[in-house]
Amino acid sequence: MSVALVGTGIYLSIKFGFRYNFRNIKFNFMNTFGKMFQKKDATEGEGTVSAFAAACTAMANTIGVGSISGVATAITMGGPGAIFWMWISGLLGMSTKACEIILGQRYRVRYEKSMDEYLCDRSFVMKNGFGWKKASVVLAVFVFIFGPWTNAVQTESVTSALQEAFSIPPIASVIFVAVTYFLTVGGGLRRIASIMERVVPFMAMAYLVGGIGILILYADLLPQTIALIFKSAFTPMAGVGGFAGATVRDAIRYGIARGLYSNDAGTGYGIVAHAGAKTDHPIRQSAWGWGEVFCTTILVCSVTAFSILLTNSYVDYADVTSARLTTVAFGIAYGRFGQIFMGLAITIFAWTTIIGMYYSCSKSVNYAFGDTSLNKKMTPIYMIYFIIPALIFYNMQADLLWAFTDLLSAAYVVITLIFIYGKRKEIFRLFHDFWDRYEPALRRGEKPAKVEFDTIEKES
Repeated sequence: MSVALVGTGIYLSIKFGFRYNFRNIKFNFMNTFGKMFQKKDATEGEGTVSAFAAACTAMANTIGVGSISGVATAITMGGPGAIFWMWISGLLGMSTKACEIILGQRYRVRYEKSMDEYLCDRSFVMKNGFGWKKASVVLAVFVFIFGPWTNAVQTESVTSALQEAFSIPPIASVIFVAVTYFLTVGGGLRRIASIMERVVPFMAMAYLVGGIGILILYADLLPQTIALIFKSAFTPMAGVGGFAGATVRDAIRYGIARGLYSNDAGTGYGIVAHAGAKTDHPIRQSAWGWGEVFCTTILVCSVTAFSILLTNSYVDYADVTSARLTTVAFGIAYGRFGQIFMGLAITIFAWTTIIGMYYSCSKSVNYAFGDTSLNKKMTPIYMIYFIIPALIFYNMQADLLWAFTDLLSAAYVVITLIFIYGKRKEIFRLFHDFWDRYEPALRRGEKPAKVEFDTIEKES
């Protein structure tokens, strides 16, 4: 998966002229974070929720435990060098994530009978893009059955963080997660998106401020820590203190794996989250391929990494891993306040990830039952099934939970890469249509015609 993801990222970055990595930063910023506080958006088109709300739903699935617990696991298993490879996977993953968003917008459909919503997921792409109807049903069933089981990672992080910070019994934390989960997902996409666009930006900013504070407190150690990251990325790191050491292979494996889980580039979640966005062209929405990965991997994950490395907690507390290690790091820097802050941050991040995952998996249910009354009846049943694994297996060993999550993510990656390579001509056609025709016409003050699609079979 490391070779496949990095190779795909390099290929797509070159084909896109590095527009999602290094070029067009101003355009990408203005069409993502620059729209956060705009009341009116001239580039809105048909859809269910605003482009920003769709992105927040997507980031609820990324700015979470993967950015805190996952990074801690990457360091304890792969050493400081894993952070370098996490950055590489993020920079290259910007183009991969953009392709997912384009596919989600391109092959989305609108349900009108059972729900008023634009939607898409891997099964819709498989059928509408490739004509593989039987395989798409099998895929939908696979996703909505096995997808919820990755949520045990989230509740394990919540229970361990709250126990570390407040000595709250795990069962109490699990009950809290369950109650708030049902109150949120019961309102469908509009309620989910509405809550996410309020919670996600606020917590991301608060976490970044807390992490930057640690960088300031340990500013004298920052140069040597950065040097350690780059050195360990290419040379084995010997054991020191309670840290067992790590090979270069470990650094690459865990760095890319955790980077993947933190930003979801290549897993296909971008297909789902951005399908309902109101936008005038799929390529404009795909600017979030840069925005999400930049915010998640380059900013939030880096804050976590430097917090652990600067406080030396991964060496001094070798028996601690997952979200507890990040909580320990903030506790070293800020004392009791740091532990309380991290307990709350991890709880909210994990909770938003569970909500984002539910929305993603529920689209497979919607596909399997179609735009029918049966779909409407199955939705509340699936709400219950989805949360069961998170409530039962929260106390399993963190490494085992991450291993299962990696395996499931790998299966998603294989499917998504097939989609991207199989539909690369259509992706590049839309890309060039926007930059060669649509956007230049807008800049000239014209009203260009909407981008044309081939006929898509109507859902029934």
